[in-house]
Amino acid sequence: PPYFLLVGIPGLEKEQFWIAFPFCIMYAIAVLGNITLLLIIKAEPRLHKPMYLFLAMLAFTDLVLSTSTLPKMLGVFWLGSGEIGFLSCLAQLFFIHTFSSVESGVLMAMALDRYVAICRPLRHSSILSVPVVVALGSLVLVRGVLLVSPFCFLLHRMPFCQHHIISHSYCEHMAVVKLACGDTRVNVIYGLFVAFIVTGSDMILISVSYTMILRVVMRLSSTEARLKAFSTCASHISVILAFYVPALFTFLTHRFGQSIPPHVHIMVANLYLLVPPMLNPIVYGVRTKNLWDRVV
Repeated sequence: PPYFLLVGIPGLEKEQFWIAFPFCIMYAIAVLGNITLLLIIKAEPRLHKPMYLFLAMLAFTDLVLSTSTLPKMLGVFWLGSGEIGFLSCLAQLFFIHTFSSVESGVLMAMALDRYVAICRPLRHSSILSVPVVVALGSLVLVRGVLLVSPFCFLLHRMPFCQHHIISHSYCEHMAVVKLACGDTRVNVIYGLFVAFIVTGSDMILISVSYTMILRVVMRLSSTEARLKAFSTCASHISVILAFYVPALFTFLTHRFGQSIPPHVHIMVANLYLLVPPMLNPIVYGVRTKNLWDRVV
């Protein structure tokens, strides 16, 4: 088809004009916070260490992820301009799913970095040197591109019916697949495969890393040191959950949650691309002393 038509939030078409205001504020905080992080890390040579390099990767990923969706989403909510070209839709779909995969990979790499720093402190600089960090970031990006590209090729080859209305605020893979006339089993199976490969492997590594970290923290003799470590871990885990819980909810609802109201599903899907980019610079930036000292 020459274009698709984005509905916005099905069932809340009248209310979405007002819903767009908090979305816009969240986007502004995300952009300001992540750009500030990138500028500080770039300008301060003392911060050119694994932890901050991963944080810079996360900030860049968040900027791409939120910017690939929100400007068009605000156009739908405020101006009613839901029309999006077929190729533009595929491009948006590519960036959303690729950088969601990258974000998952970067969160996993950051958890591994914290594990090495706390459980193997004497070997941290040799295990996670700058070239290793750059290689990890490159692998995470290549993984996202290679796994998501087939989505676009498969959709480009599929026949579409006259029905071209997407019941969503942005071009999401399964939302577009549902409009196709042909056999979509390959798309569905491949989508499940990618989700389990990316989310499953990253969540397992993150869980193992933080379990090992908590075991080390429990052995600390100082109560104050234990509380500080628990506080830091809790804030990091809350950010990780803010990314994975809505992602899994959205993914599973598309396939198995027919009883869930569409407006609930789409609201969660929108927040999934806005809340983590807004929270990450606040949690990681404010709780990281070197960054906070640089801002002050």
